[in-house]
Amino acid sequence: MKIVVLAGGTSTEREVSLVSGREVYRALKSRGHEVVLLDVFLGCPEIKPEEAFSLDRDWSEGIKDIGEESPDLEKILAMRPDGAKHFCGPKVFEICELADMVFLALHGAGGEDGKLQAMFELNGIPYTGTDHSSSAVCLDKGLTRAILAYHSIPVPEGQEVYPGEEPEKVDFPAVVKASNGGSTVGTYFVENEVELEEAVRKARELDPHIVIESRISGREFTCGLLDGKALPLVEILPNEGDYDYKNKYQVGKTTEICPAPLDEKAARHIQDLAEKAWKALHLSVYARLDFMMDKAGNVYCLEANTLPGMTPTSLIPQEAAAVGIDFPGLCEKIIEISLRK
Repeated sequence: MKIVVLAGGTSTEREVSLVSGREVYRALKSRGHEVVLLDVFLGCPEIKPEEAFSLDRDWSEGIKDIGEESPDLEKILAMRPDGAKHFCGPKVFEICELADMVFLALHGAGGEDGKLQAMFELNGIPYTGTDHSSSAVCLDKGLTRAILAYHSIPVPEGQEVYPGEEPEKVDFPAVVKASNGGSTVGTYFVENEVELEEAVRKARELDPHIVIESRISGREFTCGLLDGKALPLVEILPNEGDYDYKNKYQVGKTTEICPAPLDEKAARHIQDLAEKAWKALHLSVYARLDFMMDKAGNVYCLEANTLPGMTPTSLIPQEAAAVGIDFPGLCEKIIEISLRK
């Protein structure tokens, strides 16, 4: 099968996406597929699209592991000689048109918000993951909260704060989030009014629309789903501090236990909530739902990830492994389900 793996882009999750793309590319190559890995933003101006799949080259060469800080996007934007007028770089769309499947290893705005998915749908290009509308909904944390709450799926107490508005009374401790942020970029934990003011300012630098929620103290879990069916849970235990960008992607910074050490009834409750959220958000193919359990055992859904990470420290590959699906097998399973869309 001819497969294009799309990664990179211009979101705050660019480095995470490139490493996801590298791992997916190598996995699919190991299964004998003809695979091209492209940075969706920088493209590949030096080659002819019709020759892309026959070139003898390692498309993943030069992709480094994820750093401790999110990338300098201004520097990336300056690398495009056309002034970054278009999201897709040179030859990207043309090569995708020649593929049997485009594997989306993109995360965050531009790749996970439905825009690219809509373009592919309009042009008949098959791609992995959920459709454009559910992608757009789930990247918007405020809209996701509203839909989950409407379907009686518990979410933390909170408020949306729109551009030009000021927060209403906030109970501390709290969490401030850029509504369209990802990988915990644009997420700030605050204990008082001074920290709140600073967090709101920083979050609004990424997105003028923000969400402020009560911080749930307790245990953190995540539940991946394949074709609407919940996989075993992972419990996330940062070795120090919070589950932030650094602890999420640096090997050894976080302990992850899969299957999570919960009794069967408690685990099934979270899986049921994940499957209910899947339906409420109109998801398809695969996704990951994040949860907190407070000290009284109450469970709250935090957010949905429509293109979960596929890096060496990512969670959904661990969950798939727990039911006997190795990483290359997971990549092929995602393609198989996507072909049925």
